[in-house]
Amino acid sequence: MSIKTALFATSAITGALLLATSATAYADIPVGHLADQSGATSDVGVPYAQGVADALAYINSKGGINGTKLAVDTVDYGYQAPRAISQYKKWSSGSDKIAALQGWGTADTEALTGFVGKDEIPAYSGSYSGHLTDPTGKGPHGSKPAPYNFFYGPSYSDALRGMLMWAAEDWKKQGGQGKPKYVHMGANHPYPNAPKDAGEQLAKELGFDVLPAVQFALTPGDYTAQCLTLKEAGANYAYLGNTAGSNISVLKACQTVGAKVQFMGNVWGMDENAAKAAGSAANGVVFPMRTAVTWNAEVPGMKTLKDISKISDASGNAYRPVHYMAGVCTAFYMKEAMDWASKNGGVTGPNIRKAMYQKKDWVPAGLEGVCVPSTWTDSDHRGMTAVNIYRAQVTGDTGASVADLVNAGTIKLEKLTTVDVPRKPEWLGW
Repeated sequence: MSIKTALFATSAITGALLLATSATAYADIPVGHLADQSGATSDVGVPYAQGVADALAYINSKGGINGTKLAVDTVDYGYQAPRAISQYKKWSSGSDKIAALQGWGTADTEALTGFVGKDEIPAYSGSYSGHLTDPTGKGPHGSKPAPYNFFYGPSYSDALRGMLMWAAEDWKKQGGQGKPKYVHMGANHPYPNAPKDAGEQLAKELGFDVLPAVQFALTPGDYTAQCLTLKEAGANYAYLGNTAGSNISVLKACQTVGAKVQFMGNVWGMDENAAKAAGSAANGVVFPMRTAVTWNAEVPGMKTLKDISKISDASGNAYRPVHYMAGVCTAFYMKEAMDWASKNGGVTGPNIRKAMYQKKDWVPAGLEGVCVPSTWTDSDHRGMTAVNIYRAQVTGDTGASVADLVNAGTIKLEKLTTVDVPRKPEWLGW
C-alpha cells in the first residue's frame, strides 16, 4: 500500500510528529484526516487537529488496532469545502479506500454526508451541527439521513439550548426586569447558522425577546458597528457562533463601546488561547466545554493524555487547550470502535458504525475523567445532551504564556453548571 504522509508544518513540533507518522509506513488501515491549519477556523483547527494526529500516532505506537496500524493521511484543506470534497473523493476511491474519516468543518461535513453514507465510511467530525445527529432522516425538521456521521460533544443546537436555559435562570438571579433580549451572532455560513433557528425558537419559548441576528465574518476584523447595534438594541444575551479568532475582535470592540452583554460562545468560541488574546474583554464569557476537565486537572485519564501529548512535545511541557483534548477523545472513540470491528468481522465501515452502538455511557479506556460519557444508537447520534457550561475568568495582564497565566490563576475556566438538555424526538436532526 502506498503511503500518504501525515504532515503538520505549522510549528516546531513538526519533526517529532513526522517521526511518529513515519511509523505508519507499512500500515494497512487507511484513515483520512481533514484539518484546517490555514483557513478561517485554523485558530482552533490547529490544536484540535494536533490532538487527533497525536492520538492516532500514539495508538500506532501501542500496536494500532489489535496489531494492525493506521495509515493516516492528514490534509490541510484550508476550510474550503470544495477542497474537502475533492480530497474525500480521492480517499474513497481505489484499492486503498479509507476505513474512516476524521473530519472538521460544518460546510464540508454536511456536504459529505450523502457521500459517506453511500460509501459506508464513518466520518468523525469537528462539526457539531445538529443536522448530523439523525441517522435515519426521520427528524420532523426535514433532516437528511446521516447514518455514518459521528461527533464527540453536544450538538451546537443542544449546547445553545443548554446555555439559553442557563441564561433564563441567570436573568432571574440577576434581578432582571421584563423580558431579556437575545441575539444570534455569527457569519452567514453553515457553521454558525446551524443552531440559529433552534436557539431562537427555544429563546422565545423561554420568554426572551429575540432580536434580529447580527452578522460578522469568520475572520478577525473591526466589528465596532455590530457592537453599537447590540448596545443600541439593549441586548442582554448574545450567542457567538464563530470561532475564537473573530469572536476576540467582537469582544474587544464591545468592551470599547461599552456594550454590556453576556456573551455565550459555542464550543469553538472560547478557550485558553482566546482568553489570553482577548484579555479582560473575555472575562465573563460563558461557553460549553466537551471534556470533563482542563489540562491541569488531576484525574486518571490525564496520564494517558499527557503521554499522547509527548508525541509532538517530547519535553512534556506544552499546555494543551480544550480543543486538543476534544480531538484526542474523538480519535479514541474511533479507535475503540475499530477495536471492536476487528474482532467482529473486520475493520470495515459498516462494522465500525455498528461498533459505535455497542456501549452506553462510554468513556474510552485510559481517558477516564477526561472524556464525557457518551452513547450513540442506530436511531439517535446525539452522543451527549448534557451541556457543561464554563465561564472564562481573566483577572490580570495576559502578556505571559498561556501555561504561566493558567498556573498563576490569571486565566481560569470555571465550571458553572451542567444542564441536562431534554432528548426530545422533535429536536433530533435540528
